[in-house]
Amino acid sequence: MTKIAIILGSTRPGRNGEAVAKWVLDIAKQRSDAEFELVDIAEYNLPHLDEAIPPLMGQYANEHTKAWARTIASYDGFVFVTPEYNHSTSGALKNAIDYLFAEWNDKAAGFVGYGSVGGARAVEHLRLIMGELKVADVRAQVTLSLATDFVNYSQFAPAEYHTPLVNAMLDQVVAWSKALAPLRRPAAA
Repeated sequence: MTKIAIILGSTRPGRNGEAVAKWVLDIAKQRSDAEFELVDIAEYNLPHLDEAIPPLMGQYANEHTKAWARTIASYDGFVFVTPEYNHSTSGALKNAIDYLFAEWNDKAAGFVGYGSVGGARAVEHLRLIMGELKVADVRAQVTLSLATDFVNYSQFAPAEYHTPLVNAMLDQVVAWSKALAPLRRPAAA
């Protein structure tokens, strides 16, 4: 069965992303075309990138990196739930991505952004990053506005019209993850 990680890309106290990621997971769990799991980068306690050898080499020295690598290697595709901070994704998510290379390769990714303009600029930056990591990013994406999809900018209350958008994005992530399967090689962890 195809496995898709819904990656919660914020570690901030009181983060809005946790409610968003759980909402995406609830929608995904109603599907039977893949297995979906929530991966919270906060649980990995990754310091600023502290590996001496570039991730391209796949020679990880630290246990936190090895645990993160095993987790990411176990998935066929990803849905990144990202806030928009200063026209980009969170530093914590970028740092977590930068730890690895081969574990991301030849997989698919979709995006759910949230922020003042729906996290659109954060998603655009993630698309560029995914290209370098040999991740196929899908066209469909979900953009959630702090002004209209959150009460007082903090309590998540998505409009119903977002649900079909989440499913359209998941359709593409699952299909592309399956299509890319023949290209994937096991990553060293």
